[in-house]
Parts: sequence; C-alpha cells; structure tokens
Amino acid sequence: DGDGRRDIVDSVPDALASTAKFLQNAGWRRGQPWGFEVRLPKGLDTSDAGRRNKLPIDAWRRLGVMLADGSPLPDTLPAAGLLLPARDWGPGPAFVVGRNFDALYSYNASENYALAIAQLSNLLGGQTQQVGFVTLWPTDDPGLSRAQNRELQALLLQRGHDIGAADGLIGAKTREAIKAEQQRLGMKADGRAGQKLLSALRGG
Repeated sequence: DGDGRRDIVDSVPDALASTAKFLQNAGWRRGQPWGFEVRLPKGLDTSDAGRRNKLPIDAWRRLGVMLADGSPLPDTLPAAGLLLPARDWGPGPAFVVGRNFDALYSYNASENYALAIAQLSNLLGGQTQQVGFVTLWPTDDPGLSRAQNRELQALLLQRGHDIGAADGLIGAKTREAIKAEQQRLGMKADGRAGQKLLSALRGG
C-alpha cells in the first residue's frame, strides 16, 4: 500500500499483492484461463484422469471432449489435465485444467478449493454470470453443514474413534473414522461425510 511495510493482516493491498506474488512464483501465466468445464463423450477412458496428466488441447478435441455447452475447446489453454472431482461419488462435473489451476492448487492443496477460487475469478472477471457449474455434483447423498459435521464427529467419538475435538472440520483422522464406520455399516468406504452416514449413526 506504499507505506514501506508489509502487512498482510490489516492491509488489503498488501494481502492481494502477496497472494499475486505467490501465484506468479507458482507458475501463473497471465492471459491463460485456469481451465473449463467440459462435456465428455460416452465411453471415454478416464482411468488416467488427473490434473497432472496433461495433454495438448487439440488431443482432447480429437478425443471428443467439448465445453459444457457443446462448443469446441478454445486454443487459449495450450495443455490441460482432466479433473473429475466427484468421481468417487458418482457422475458429476468434469474439467480440463491447466497451469493456472495448478498455481491455485499450490496455494491451498485442495482441488475443491481451487475450483471454488477459479469459478470466483470467472465471476469477478465477467466470464460467466452463472454461480454454479453446468453439471451438478451427485446429490443422492448431500453433504453436511458445519453443525452437522460436529454432530457426526461427536457420534464418531462416542464410538471410540480418536479424532480429536468435534470442531466441524473434516480432517484425515475424521475421514479414517468415517471409512471404518462405513465399512462396519456395509456402505461404500470413501471417507466422505454425508447425510446417509449421519442418519445411520444417529440410528445407532
């Protein structure tokens, strides 16, 4: 902010400049999009999907991948990996993501976090008026609120799982406990905190 002192707590300009510098050092490429939501052709082999497994954008075109609205993939993204963030829970949105997505991911190592920031950047930049994505996340087992996360953790603690405090934050220990309970209940052991597991644990 021009005062000669770095203050990322109380100075918005300093905080923004610090974040911008981090992203630049992480490989952010000005003028390139982070990626696009896409539509996949039926039968596409997605076993190697992942943001690190990048192909030239023309290769994705030849495989039949299109933007979510059915239009061709643009040339503004030279290479991209295929990201399927909901693949463990069923059909959901698909994305091709490039180097700028990787830069966002390096700031906070969560693909869902990076997607949220990426979509926010689209909204702020005027590239879209749509808050959500075209394809919805699987909804047969909706997620939990912070309060419900705490309730779930309390139920896990009652069953003897060593997960620490019931703070509503789903970390590694909570996910392992969830997997154990899912296995016990005959559910898919994916470690996801959802309504089905919460209801099952409420019932004993």
